[in-house]
Amino acid sequence: MLPLRDSILYHGPALGTKMILYTCIIVFFFQLSRGPAAFGEGISAWGFIPVSFWANPGGEFWRIFTSMFMHGSPGHIFGNLWFLWVFAPAVEGKLGAKRFLLLYFMAGAGAALLQASFMPASTLPMVGASGAISGVLGAYLIIFPRAFILTIVLPFIFFSFWIPAFFYLGYWAFLQLLYGLLGIPGVAWWAHLGGFLLGVFLTPFVRPRRSYRADPFWECWRGYC
Repeated sequence: MLPLRDSILYHGPALGTKMILYTCIIVFFFQLSRGPAAFGEGISAWGFIPVSFWANPGGEFWRIFTSMFMHGSPGHIFGNLWFLWVFAPAVEGKLGAKRFLLLYFMAGAGAALLQASFMPASTLPMVGASGAISGVLGAYLIIFPRAFILTIVLPFIFFSFWIPAFFYLGYWAFLQLLYGLLGIPGVAWWAHLGGFLLGVFLTPFVRPRRSYRADPFWECWRGYC
């Protein structure tokens, strides 16, 4: 199920979201510009490698953050940034840019560490923003449990319908758990699930204490906000 948009009509400027999105795109085009051989070398040089991290946590910790801006293929970056653009602006609009970025990077770091804990001997570099974006999905579930997500079921691209956010995100989290338990290779399922749970856990702490409305810049579809 591919999300097209959420039911929040206006999200604010979403400067933090755009900064992450544009940075990932620029980094990916830089990766491509160096050619196929250098592309793989760059992933090894800047990706997060679990076995290297556990051998030298202090010296390898920086890779957690550089790996968040790198991707392994056009499909990889497209899928990650698509979910970022659908869910992050509303979360940032509610948290503010600084709190949003704090949650984003904390969730991304925690997701990488959880994946490394499940695969401590792995020598494969981990790259991608999916762990951090999963944290945004967890935050969305807490902040907007009554929102709706306009969704299509691939390959039926001309058939779309609104799904409650709690159902869509719960289904998504269940799939990460299922695929992780099945050991399906090629995707850091535990990083996705860990980032999501961290987003759920961290949101009450980073959410502004005061209750406020951002009218006239904040509107919700049918009052679901």
